[in-house]
Amino acid sequence: MPTIITHAAVPLALGVGLGRRVASCRLVAAGVFAAMLPDIDVLGFHWHIAYADTFGHRGASHSLMFALLLGVLAMSAAKYLQADRLPAFLFVSASAASHGLLDMLTNGGLGVAFLWPITDRRLFFPWRTIEVAPFGLHVFSDPRGLAVLWSELRCVWLPATVGATLLHVVRRQSGQRAGAIE
Repeated sequence: MPTIITHAAVPLALGVGLGRRVASCRLVAAGVFAAMLPDIDVLGFHWHIAYADTFGHRGASHSLMFALLLGVLAMSAAKYLQADRLPAFLFVSASAASHGLLDMLTNGGLGVAFLWPITDRRLFFPWRTIEVAPFGLHVFSDPRGLAVLWSELRCVWLPATVGATLLHVVRRQSGQRAGAIE
């Protein structure tokens, strides 16, 4: 898995790119929470739930179904999130789904049960460019941890920054064209 902090890259980039009219600060915060939440399954290790179990690490909580359920919760809390219902659903669902998709890019572990409950099969992308992060905070201090952080910077944060910038530019350009028409 990427480090827990890196899972915030997608909702932060989307929030910057879409702007506050679409993605309020509360909605972006909910997206960040949803993007990090799937790793709650590591608590299963304390309860002796096997890694390969449906509810083990990278299991059901990393699935598209879980992401959609979080989106439904966001839709029901849209007023609190200062967003319309559909954007709340889409933003939080995409943020949560990004967790499993990023984990599918790592070079370790058992894969991700992204299509649960349709199948328990664990999936990876054919290209696995992100160094898998070890559990714990030592990721920030040892040479292997620094390699993980470098791969996340190169493969997640840089593309997210470019994507946010492009989305922001497109949004600004379309707003200027709409203003010129009026």
